[in-house]
Amino acid sequence: MSLKDINLQKMPLALLCFITLIAGAAFSFSLAPYGYWWLALLSPALLYACLHERSAPQAFILGWCYGIGLWFVGAFWLYTSIHEYGDTNSAVSVLLIGLLAIIMGLFSAISTWIYRRFFPETPLTFTPIWILFEWLKTWLFTGFPWLFVGYAFTQAYLDAYAPLFGIFGVSFVAVLIATACVEMIKKRFFWVIPIVLILVGAWGANLLNFVTPKNEKPLSVSLIQGNIPQDLKWQEAYQYKTLDIYSALSASEWGRDLVLWPESSIPMLQTSVQPFIDEVSEHAKLTGSAWGVGMLYYDVSASEHANKWLLYNALMLSGKDASGLYKKQRLVPFGEYVPFAGLLKWVLPALQNDPSGGGLSAGQAPQPHLSIKQHALGVAICYEVAYPNLTRLNAIGSDYMTTISNDAWFTGTAGPWQHLQMVQMRAKENGRWFMRATNTGVTAFINEHGQIVAQAPQDQALVLRHDVPAFTGQTLYSRLGDYPVLVFSAILLLLGWRYRPRTIDVSFKSRR
Repeated sequence: MSLKDINLQKMPLALLCFITLIAGAAFSFSLAPYGYWWLALLSPALLYACLHERSAPQAFILGWCYGIGLWFVGAFWLYTSIHEYGDTNSAVSVLLIGLLAIIMGLFSAISTWIYRRFFPETPLTFTPIWILFEWLKTWLFTGFPWLFVGYAFTQAYLDAYAPLFGIFGVSFVAVLIATACVEMIKKRFFWVIPIVLILVGAWGANLLNFVTPKNEKPLSVSLIQGNIPQDLKWQEAYQYKTLDIYSALSASEWGRDLVLWPESSIPMLQTSVQPFIDEVSEHAKLTGSAWGVGMLYYDVSASEHANKWLLYNALMLSGKDASGLYKKQRLVPFGEYVPFAGLLKWVLPALQNDPSGGGLSAGQAPQPHLSIKQHALGVAICYEVAYPNLTRLNAIGSDYMTTISNDAWFTGTAGPWQHLQMVQMRAKENGRWFMRATNTGVTAFINEHGQIVAQAPQDQALVLRHDVPAFTGQTLYSRLGDYPVLVFSAILLLLGWRYRPRTIDVSFKSRR
């Protein structure tokens, strides 16, 4: 039975809305920790099929249903941070996630409306629109770059395109395969040609090698996972205990090249614990180690000059042959700040007691690499690693990359695993090893191919050790960024618009 036999355009709109809602909801199970990658093909394929011969207004509704399902299930890991650590009751927490899903679902709604309003029905227009809207999510309204199709193929064959064209290149070929399969079900078998070309291209891309290790001794690194509970992290009585925990875990590690503490592992302003910082820095220097530590950095002189409070989420590097301070450039909603915090504090009262929950300043770009043992160390703090182009810019000229995070906000959810999956994709895109130090997990070392070579269990206080080689060279993606995929998508859409049907039905009722 083909789709022509099913005749989707004659199905009730309500039934199609249910199908697209489920298709969107199912997508998140293609990502970590579940890994059912084939759902990343089935999900957009179902949406594409349901849009067949639908009017633009109907396409808007179907796309919105898809987007609501996608974001309500895919971003439900936010429930833990809002309910457990935001002191918000269950009903309001679910309501806020539902509101987020409705808002973010508009990306899918608008994209499907544009697809059916201005372009012919073909994978060669549906796919580039999909990609352009994924790209929009990385910067529009500060961005929320989550739930991209390409992440489902991390370490799953199609990721061979990552060093060439980045995450959007992987998403592009995946969505094109998915929609081409729908066309083949319609007995348009010539679509097997692009599928074969994509698969052969992935095989060929996997043979390319853009980067090489430097002929130097690898960096011996110790990642310190303190496992500080989020509900205790910012309590004044627990702050010095936190320092004691990290100091005790690090005691046996001094003498290694780098001892790295995670994001905000010093849970107070550096100005209030400067003697402690100086003492540890001096001890690291005397033992031949570099010390990297995440902290809340209060820029005193800049604040006085600007006549306003400038507080940064930062990573400081000090010790033997090590220096630098990186200030986080991209603050992410519901992770490190809450949009419209002044309006939402009545539903998130815990924000008033957590300095990391709002009021942080964004670091300026560009920022120099941190220096360690005469090598350049690139940095991405927390959800910055979810932004492909930002991480690419921070990786250019680096020998290694590090990312520090505190995913205790999302303990027990899929959030930390999807976050780790993004780090794997960034490593593959840029051809650099990543050292990922976190408070509660997932702490890991990821090589230049995006493979996890060492990983610590979650929710345990421990040290993860490994040697990290320095790399040189640039991937094609590192050189050109997202431009090849975006330009190619724009060209396809221009051609599609040029050869669109002369008459386009924009009525609410479906065509018969």
